[in-house]
Amino acid sequence: MFVDRVEIYCKAGDGGNGCLSFRKEAYIPRGGPDGGDGGDGGDIVVKAVANVGNLANIAGHKHWKGEAGGHGEGQLRTGKRGKRTEILVPPGTLVRDGKRGHILKDLSQDGEEVVVARGGKGGKGNKRFACSTNRVPREFEPGGPGEERHIMLELKLIADVGLLGKPNAGKSTLLSRISQAQPEIADYPFTTKYPNLGLVRTDYEREFVMADIPGLIEGAHAGVGLGHEFLRHVERTRVLVHLVEPAPMDGTNPVENYHQIREELKLYGHDLEDRPEIIAITKSELTDAEAAAESLQDTLPGVEILMISSVTGKGLPQLINRIFDKLQGDEF
Repeated sequence: MFVDRVEIYCKAGDGGNGCLSFRKEAYIPRGGPDGGDGGDGGDIVVKAVANVGNLANIAGHKHWKGEAGGHGEGQLRTGKRGKRTEILVPPGTLVRDGKRGHILKDLSQDGEEVVVARGGKGGKGNKRFACSTNRVPREFEPGGPGEERHIMLELKLIADVGLLGKPNAGKSTLLSRISQAQPEIADYPFTTKYPNLGLVRTDYEREFVMADIPGLIEGAHAGVGLGHEFLRHVERTRVLVHLVEPAPMDGTNPVENYHQIREELKLYGHDLEDRPEIIAITKSELTDAEAAAESLQDTLPGVEILMISSVTGKGLPQLINRIFDKLQGDEF
């Protein structure tokens, strides 16, 4: 199951109470106060970890509670500090305040973390209140309450390359051919229900991560179809590979399909339309492929249009090389 948005409630641990105690030992009258402080409550921390794929591991855990601090004891013994609670998420997760909506932290790197709820402070024991004018203090402090907060976790996948195109343009098939990813593939629209990631490697020094984004349709930027839910995953990609099907199953025009998706990127914003792009006509083994490439070229003079086939393997090495050029060149 792929989950990319979760709202949870966090309650940090309460601080332990301070202790009211007096030293009691044989032959030592008026031993004085010896109540220790309470321990601080445990924080709740959201931490990015590389080996976590998505937010499915916390989708069913909507309430998180930190460990309370231990109470202070006599003989100046301080209560135990509550352990912090870690919520593990994949890199690329935005942590938002659930009520106000502002971003608390963008956890874009492995190991980054943010404290979303701080534990309560431990209360002072009566020893803290001893002074020259109050030698037998009976005051002590209760522990402070831990912070409470609703937070929204929103995943934006981090990939070098994002695959774009209409449903059935061949995105999942391409990903399965050039990486070890095994996305669902079928001959009906919207086979891809969630983004898939694949590592493309040609040697030990040349590799990149490619994301297969569900097919986009007109109005995706406004919430039509599946595109609105997943366009945000394209935001972090460095290069876009736009796949154009030469003979769409729905009978639409491939040239119009290309420009329609370009318009959706523009309307969605986040500078997606200015991202480096590689255009490829898929299923080049079909008789309509050459005509579709020529028609698209007429509307994009001077732009390179590749011809690829995931079935025969034609053009795939060239496509991979062009991706490396875009990633490593001055174009980005």
